[in-house]
Amino acid sequence: MQETKKFGEISLDELPQLEHSDTKISEPSTVFPQNAKTNWEKIMETALLLAKEAEEAREIPVGAVVVDLQGNILGKGKNACISINDPTAHAEILALRQAAQVRQNYRLPQTILVCTLEPCLMCLGAILHARISGLIFAASDTKAGAVVSKLNGAGLSWVNHRFWFAKGLLAEQSAEMLRTFFKQRRKER
Repeated sequence: MQETKKFGEISLDELPQLEHSDTKISEPSTVFPQNAKTNWEKIMETALLLAKEAEEAREIPVGAVVVDLQGNILGKGKNACISINDPTAHAEILALRQAAQVRQNYRLPQTILVCTLEPCLMCLGAILHARISGLIFAASDTKAGAVVSKLNGAGLSWVNHRFWFAKGLLAEQSAEMLRTFFKQRRKER
């Protein structure tokens, strides 16, 4: 029996297994593998460390990691808009750029982007052009999130690429880092 591709939102319990899986990771698994969430948490923790590095550089604390189907990291990024004077230097964009260099291809099929904050509209555009298979993000962005909060980015009828996504993995850690950052910024005004 062939598994049906699923696009759009999946639950954290449906996250695909990374290591030694019989199920293609480009499609969400139908059965929750025992260790899958732990593996994804480790990858999200890497993204959170990158977000912390961004915060230490006085950037908005967002981090992102691109992994292949085996869980190998192809690209990492942390917000650097202020540091490098580049409005496009969002964590997701930088991680996708690095992964594209590793792959020597601007298309990144059979990869998954893991980030600490729901991507914005610009990053959604890059995700669609890169042709990633899936997206996992920690905290929702109620002001500018383009995947579910302000736009159904994974279900746009007029684009020729679809991807699955899961939200909420280590969301509280990411949200707390962002709250603390902006609270401190307001105090400095």
